[in-house]
Amino acid sequence: MPKNSMKIIVAQTAGFCMGVQRAVELALEAPDKHLNPIHTFGPLIHNPQVLNVLKQKGVTVIEKMPEQGTGTMMIRAHGVAPHAKAQIRKAGFEIIDATCPRVTKVHSIIKKYAQQGFATILWGEADHPEVIGLLGCAGNKGFVADTIDKLRTLPSFEKAIIVAQTTQNTRSYAEVERWAEQKHPHYKIFNTICDSTAKRQAEVKQLAMEVDVVIVIGGHNSGNTQRLAEIVKETGKSAYHVETAKELNAEMFEDASSIGICAGASTPHWIIDHICETLKHKL
Repeated sequence: MPKNSMKIIVAQTAGFCMGVQRAVELALEAPDKHLNPIHTFGPLIHNPQVLNVLKQKGVTVIEKMPEQGTGTMMIRAHGVAPHAKAQIRKAGFEIIDATCPRVTKVHSIIKKYAQQGFATILWGEADHPEVIGLLGCAGNKGFVADTIDKLRTLPSFEKAIIVAQTTQNTRSYAEVERWAEQKHPHYKIFNTICDSTAKRQAEVKQLAMEVDVVIVIGGHNSGNTQRLAEIVKETGKSAYHVETAKELNAEMFEDASSIGICAGASTPHWIIDHICETLKHKL
């Protein structure tokens, strides 16, 4: 494990973002404030450790919406399509809407322009829950792309908007903006990557330049955490994506004299603190 002279630097913007903090607080309060049982439609956030805590509090995950149900259904931070929310109500559940306000803003943009006949081009991961929810606002004119090549295969639209999944890579979205300006200057482009994501990514890039190795903490299925690791690797530095301290090993720090610590937006501070303490005790 790390040598005695090892330096550890933690990114300033690490751990829960505003939207995740709000969703988790709503979930923890729900059993005492709302009709039980409490469910979430899909995992509330992409962090297994937080989901385990919620399960212990009686908040369970439903992956497939039943035709009928009782209790309260939480809409997770990623949001859902309008038809999914209607389905939840029809099934008989009370609703707690924990959709991140930044995601809600993108829903509003898409709905506004879809009503005017605009196509929606969404820069993001097609199977990500946020993207699925956003597409549900676009009617039959929603299209997803995660590479410039995929953008090139799309039809040329008379009217179109371009928006991004809120946790997308800011550098890659800048390439999308350049592509649109060159090929389809009449498209309306909205920078919908949230401020927290942009700040986190900029900090991680700077952090990677100051250290030898970066530990990226977060759920292995967390897209925004995966992108932090990608940004570190783009600088030429080693990035290790871990969920907990159990995944740390000596080989990660064999030739390092400094370690950077960063974390995704759905990573609780207690996990960040535990990993930092584990490293300090091994120094």
